[in-house]
Amino acid sequence: MKKVTLFAAVSILMLAGCSKEKDVFTLTQDDINAAMYNANAEKVFGVTFDPNHDWNTTTSGEVTIQAAPSVKKVQLLVNVSEINDPETPSYVTRNAMKVLNETETNGQTTIKLNYDAPQDNLGLYVAFITDNGYFVNKVVDNKVSMGKSRMTRGTLDTGYTLPTGTFAISNIIPSYASERNWVPGELLYDLSDESYTAMKMTSTVEEDYSDEFKEAFGAIVFSVFPNGRKNNNLPKVINSGYYNAKVYPITTGEEPIIVTPIYKCDHPTEYGNEVYNSDLYYYYFDEDNMPVMSTKEDTVAYFQSLPKYKAIPFNQCFGAEEDNLLYKHSSFALLYFGDVRRGDDAPTIGTVGSFNFPQGYKIGFMVRAKTDFENGKKKGEVYGDGRLNNDINNASFLNFKSSKLGVDGPRATWITFEGKMIMSWESGTDSDFNDIMMQVEGGIEPFEWTPEFDPEVFTYCFEDTKIGDYDMNDVVIKATRKSKTSVQYSIIACGAYKELYILNINCGKITDNAEVHALFGTTPNHFVNTVATDEKVKNITVTKTVPETFSFKDPATQPCIYDKETGDTIRLATKGQNPHGIMIPNDFKYPLEKTCIKDAYKQFNDWGQHTITSSLWYTYPVDKNIYKK
Repeated sequence: MKKVTLFAAVSILMLAGCSKEKDVFTLTQDDINAAMYNANAEKVFGVTFDPNHDWNTTTSGEVTIQAAPSVKKVQLLVNVSEINDPETPSYVTRNAMKVLNETETNGQTTIKLNYDAPQDNLGLYVAFITDNGYFVNKVVDNKVSMGKSRMTRGTLDTGYTLPTGTFAISNIIPSYASERNWVPGELLYDLSDESYTAMKMTSTVEEDYSDEFKEAFGAIVFSVFPNGRKNNNLPKVINSGYYNAKVYPITTGEEPIIVTPIYKCDHPTEYGNEVYNSDLYYYYFDEDNMPVMSTKEDTVAYFQSLPKYKAIPFNQCFGAEEDNLLYKHSSFALLYFGDVRRGDDAPTIGTVGSFNFPQGYKIGFMVRAKTDFENGKKKGEVYGDGRLNNDINNASFLNFKSSKLGVDGPRATWITFEGKMIMSWESGTDSDFNDIMMQVEGGIEPFEWTPEFDPEVFTYCFEDTKIGDYDMNDVVIKATRKSKTSVQYSIIACGAYKELYILNINCGKITDNAEVHALFGTTPNHFVNTVATDEKVKNITVTKTVPETFSFKDPATQPCIYDKETGDTIRLATKGQNPHGIMIPNDFKYPLEKTCIKDAYKQFNDWGQHTITSSLWYTYPVDKNIYKK
């Protein structure tokens, strides 16, 4: 801490206005300290903070959950606003689900879970995980039950009336792949425009896509597959297992197969209605009667030889200017045209289809992009099965190459939610896998899918002295709740030259008598993970057992820091104090060394002055001023 003379202290007090209330010679050391702290904060921040500000960003509570006996696990989730990037387009969803707490039910049907959550959030949810699927309901008044969640999957929704009449092939065209000599002779088979109009169906089930369902599903899917070019979601697709050979649904032979587009995001004004101008095609095969194929190339050649039938012209489902909206559009039933391949027995104009598929067939899907935007560079067929995409994924003259999906790069995967099977597509070039989403229902076997979300992270940021530069990185601790009775702490940075200790964690290596620099394997007079040009040092992480009622907000158990040089203990700031310690949600990106938090987050001062405005200040960083490693 800086040394302060009596003359300097009195000068500070006079500047701060404290001498109006007390005689200078009767002031206590606490009065002098408070004046110094306030004067320094006003100098550093350039504003006077609201004296009633409590610097709180977090809310806490307990949720009572009513679960069915079939539920094996429950997760308490929160929908939060994530970091905003000024360069990110407006169409990119910036919200995500995070896990607050979770537990195995062990046969219990009433479960209570405690939580800490960002004070500004978009809702709490509970996920019910069963053998029959994954169901999510919103928490209201800290209570939630499974309610009307569907407990069956893979069955046709009620409310459909199949179209009547004869539906026959009326148009045969070469594929773009054929015109480019990638698949010579490949033909595509379409019905007439009038037939597609006649085949359109809508479900009469009013609650099928309720506002509550859309809100929860949107939060779920865009947490798993966040959109935007900065989010390469291909690894998540690979980890799910539902790609390439595993992307084919299997027919049950019991019901028609109905496909319904439910979402598109093609940024119509920027990119020429990419999805709106495209069509969905499909092909099918009986795996038991496939020829013996010993190589991947043989398999690809076989799939290329199968007729591709147009299922849906997207311009008959979506609006031209529609974008980033979730609802159930017009539905189409797939037609079975018999078992034929390219060659003498290929389909011909007039071949009639049936809504009845045999059992045990696999169905593949393809999107044919037809937009003329950028001189036709966005034209081409992309397959759910990435093994069929190698030519288009790697064509140097096509925009599709910029997806970097490369060899065997898939274009589709599956998500299941509330008993609905959703096929999610990457039809463009940013690899976020949410350009088009379609529900497929009826006569196909169900998929199993349980999404995985990151835990909510809380960040404790401290100044090691109350007369500081407020870069808030002198000690930085990340904390997450792992279960009802365990939490994890990670010391991730120390931007201080002092001998410092962390109190109240007392677990593993992080004890009250363990100096912070020593934990990182260094000594005071060294910065750790606060300077952009320095090598990243590994975090110090421990997992601690806690009571079920534990809260990160509890002053009795909150981490704080002890400065051995001054004997001061620095705790989280409370009402009327300056922000020398703050707990911030959402895996906060702390400022670089010697960068005041107001310069790393331009809305911080506004929040400090008005308490209820700019409350999401921590999602708007100045990119060059935050530590990124």
